[in-house]
Amino acid sequence: MNDTEKHLAIFEGKQIRRHWDENSEKWFFSVVDIVATLSGSISPLEYWRKLKERLKAEGNETVTKCHALKMLAADGKMRLTDVADTEVMLRLIQSIPSPNAEPLKLWLARVGYERLAETATTEISHKKEPKGLDQSKKVAKEGGSIAGSARRQIEKKTSKLAVTSDNWKIRKSKLLS
Repeated sequence: MNDTEKHLAIFEGKQIRRHWDENSEKWFFSVVDIVATLSGSISPLEYWRKLKERLKAEGNETVTKCHALKMLAADGKMRLTDVADTEVMLRLIQSIPSPNAEPLKLWLARVGYERLAETATTEISHKKEPKGLDQSKKVAKEGGSIAGSARRQIEKKTSKLAVTSDNWKIRKSKLLS
């Protein structure tokens, strides 16, 4: 995973800033970027501020679980940005009326699934220290198996496929280019 992929993800052509926290082993996503993707607002920051006020007034504690993190802004400077982990982000998405809500939830699940596959494979590789291509293939297969189990659980809980022929084609074309 190169540096840009670590800090930027693409959902339906829109850039979403993200950060992998090694300590908590979680992805954190820019709330404003998610709001922009869902709302289509010309001012997603203002939309987020008003949504945050409304949620607080309703007694919704999800907002208190958002944290500020310095991320690269459009002007090239590092600026504090509200971020949330996948669990909190899924709750926030429910507060924004949008036809993209369900696809975005599945996308978030898939991003977590892909990270799990990478992490599992790396951990197994460090433990087993494979020698040669055949042993490395076995390690990769084990890591993929762990991630596959997680994907199946996600699909069972959401009653939707995390990997479909449509989103696989997009991922496959990125891998081949």
